[in-house]
Amino acid sequence: GSLRITSLEHASATLLTPAVCGLMQDYPQISVEISDDYAMVDIVAERFDAGVRWGESVAKDMISVRIGPDFRMAVVGSPAYFERRPKPLTPHDLVAHTGINLRLPTSGGLWSWPFRKGKRELKVRPEGQVVGNSVALILDFALGGIGLAHLPEDVVTESVAEGKLVRVLEDWCTTVTGYHLYYPSRRQPKPAFRLLLERLRAQAAQTGIAHTEHVNAARKPRP
Repeated sequence: GSLRITSLEHASATLLTPAVCGLMQDYPQISVEISDDYAMVDIVAERFDAGVRWGESVAKDMISVRIGPDFRMAVVGSPAYFERRPKPLTPHDLVAHTGINLRLPTSGGLWSWPFRKGKRELKVRPEGQVVGNSVALILDFALGGIGLAHLPEDVVTESVAEGKLVRVLEDWCTTVTGYHLYYPSRRQPKPAFRLLLERLRAQAAQTGIAHTEHVNAARKPRP
């Protein structure tokens, strides 16, 4: 059988790719199409079998299954960038920095960087000349010294360890709700989809995530 899944780039790289590779090795007759898109896609109208989004972004009337752990975000810049600018000590300092921003296709606006320390919460969107629509693109610009980037921690870990990027505001960076796979509650899943779902659940269990599944009664749009 064939599967079509809409996902987010980071979720595809960290969760879907290993599960799909294992699935296709055991079932070579299965074909899979993954479309990375930050927009909230209508998976029924667009004929996707399932979608992967943050837990709080799942649309109504969908069965939602948690497939990934929570993860931290990180603010990073290159050593060359910090030769020109002082390191920010609080999120308020970002107004004096150049940000590499993410365009949100649904609203057309730019992603505001969330921060939290104790009971203090705020969002900041640094001004910048470069806007991207993918994690890989934003990472490349950060490595090139264009400005600061706000990315998932695991995406920048290697570059930080190699000295290519420097973390800042680590004590302010937030933890993001783990990814969920969702699919229509009123549609019978394909056998191939059930096989993929079993692999994703097993993969999640290895990270300590208990099996959870529920039907979303209403959409909670992500700001």
